[in-house]
Amino acid sequence: MQEVLGPNPAQHHDRAHLPDQDQDGEPYAVRYSEENDQIRVRREKIEQYRQAGVEPYGGPFLPRERAATLVAEFSAREGTRVRVAGRLRALRSHGKLSFADLWDESGKIQLLVGEDRVGQAAYQLWQMLDLGDLIGAEGRLMKTRRGEVSVEVQEFRLLAKALRPLPDKWAGLKDVELRYRYRYLDLISNETSRRTFILRSQIVQAIRRFFIDRGYLEVETPVLHPIAGGANARPFTTYHNALEMPLYLRIAPELYLKRLLVGGFEKVFEIGKNFRNEGIDTRHNPEFTALEAYEAYGDARSMMELTEEMVATVARQVLGTETVVYQGREIVLTPPWPRVTMREALVRFGGVDPEDVQTEAGLVRAATARGLQLEKATYGEKLAELFEQLVEPWLIQPIFITEYPVEISPLAKRMPDDPRFTDRFEPYICGQEIGNGFSELNDPIDQRERFLAQAAARQAGDEEAHMMDEDFLRALEYGMPPAGGLGIGIDRLVMLLTDSPSIRDVLLFPQLRPDER
Repeated sequence: MQEVLGPNPAQHHDRAHLPDQDQDGEPYAVRYSEENDQIRVRREKIEQYRQAGVEPYGGPFLPRERAATLVAEFSAREGTRVRVAGRLRALRSHGKLSFADLWDESGKIQLLVGEDRVGQAAYQLWQMLDLGDLIGAEGRLMKTRRGEVSVEVQEFRLLAKALRPLPDKWAGLKDVELRYRYRYLDLISNETSRRTFILRSQIVQAIRRFFIDRGYLEVETPVLHPIAGGANARPFTTYHNALEMPLYLRIAPELYLKRLLVGGFEKVFEIGKNFRNEGIDTRHNPEFTALEAYEAYGDARSMMELTEEMVATVARQVLGTETVVYQGREIVLTPPWPRVTMREALVRFGGVDPEDVQTEAGLVRAATARGLQLEKATYGEKLAELFEQLVEPWLIQPIFITEYPVEISPLAKRMPDDPRFTDRFEPYICGQEIGNGFSELNDPIDQRERFLAQAAARQAGDEEAHMMDEDFLRALEYGMPPAGGLGIGIDRLVMLLTDSPSIRDVLLFPQLRPDER
């Protein structure tokens, strides 16, 4: 064998120099004695490798080729020498001949290892390998009698010894919480999860291309904010020691992006993390990814057109279709999507009398008749509350809900014919909103009045009410062009396009409680 692996014995770790205790003060001997048999055996193999002059945590293995590429290009590459690296997911031994399934990011390729090809000493070391070990292999590309593309191994190298056994090949990780908590194991054993996160990356790339192709400038704005603004939400707080000041993790980048419109950038967008100190469920995670885009001289209608075009385009580019299936329902994303006001939706989908949606008393009457209770204080808040309870679950096919009450829309322009409502929309698909947009309020006097109303609500105990932002008001006083703005929840859009029922299915590392086990 020419290269079984690793540096010479003089470079091996000196086990005698290990401390007697781990960082928690527990004797190593006690820890080892409590570990299961498989881990103990694998630890013993590490020592055996080192005694044989093989470092079980080797160095780089470049250049290498992708498994899927070699399988696809076999007819042109047959008989050539190739190098592959990855994780062993299956091992089969037949005396002096062994087979293994090696998986890399692209997929699987079979390895064929014979004692007559690598030598007796190397073959003995090969037989000490376990499922989960990471290896590099070099040899001739060929097909077995059964027609499977394989690498006839001539040299191999152990790159990382796996101390813990992998989840069962067929059962995988069945416990959903374990899949979220140990995502690395989920990705090793669950091809569906791997595909979901590959698609997520492709979706984000397609969104970015969509806006860049339309002349939008991608920008970055602060994540640490002196004032939590841009949305009605409860923020996370932190403290900057050098500046001796409290700061907030951003709940939205909106107010910074609109400052850029004041500065003369006419089409801007940002894809980044937002943070909201709120509940966790299948649709909410305290840390989430959002897109926000703003176009000077646009309005809510231009942004609705942009939204439906963007969603359909991304689906077509990533999935090859504008019709997707989500949780058993066929969803057609092709524009145009219907536009329905919040009041019309309560009548059409909620069965509320048209007269009742016009007054606070009528909303209370409609709620009482259905056994519902409205907790909010004002007419506009009650309208949105009743809409959420009666209408949202029925909004399956893509639709824009428009004309939101001014009380819950502090940054949107008022409707010219009814100042109780704003020129705002939310796109709904499969019973949940995936975004938010509106004609941006650029009147600094009206904006100040809205902020004051929000400040009063905050003073009264509403922790989600918007804070006063004097610098943003100053920016508006220099003049911001009329504009349309759009926010899209990337995680929820990925849920839709990957048929994932929970937001945790599309977050690589969702927020979880500490593992009490």
